[in-house]
Amino acid sequence: MAFSPARYRPLRRAEYDQLIALGAFQNEKIELLEGLLVPMSPIGPPHSSTVQKLDALLQLALAGRAAVRAQSPFAALDLSEPEPDIAVVPPGEYDTAHPDEAYLIIEVAESSLSVDRGVKLRLYAACGVPEYWIVNLVEGHIEVYREPSANTYGKIERYPRGTSVSPQRFPDVVVEVSALIR
Repeated sequence: MAFSPARYRPLRRAEYDQLIALGAFQNEKIELLEGLLVPMSPIGPPHSSTVQKLDALLQLALAGRAAVRAQSPFAALDLSEPEPDIAVVPPGEYDTAHPDEAYLIIEVAESSLSVDRGVKLRLYAACGVPEYWIVNLVEGHIEVYREPSANTYGKIERYPRGTSVSPQRFPDVVVEVSALIR
């Protein structure tokens, strides 16, 4: 019998969460993207250092105004549960469910650039995330995506070393690109 993708059904987020609660995938670094279990890229020192810097900066700057979650699940539509490097979400308790709304999502891209610009960009736009950043360690800039619609963003800007960028919702928070990308 020949392989036919139409014969298979995607894994739903609720099923994925149930499997995790039962102990499945314990030693696997995966995320659910469009119904598929996708291995996560290994994290090197530049990636982890950048996430740490962003987390520290945003935690301090947004205390009391938003929750900053580092490498934690985001409930995206029915078939996806990515784990963005940083998600700035509404304040609240997330003891019983992952957030399904975000003010800003940031991915740090070293070896994951094609996924971050591809499936994750489409996914965050479809979820209505108003702002999505890719800290592009490969090309040395921050890509800022705004104005989500359907599966893409209408506005794209790049901020190179020596410039700064602020989240749309929190214009008082200034992120110096050179502090993140050496």
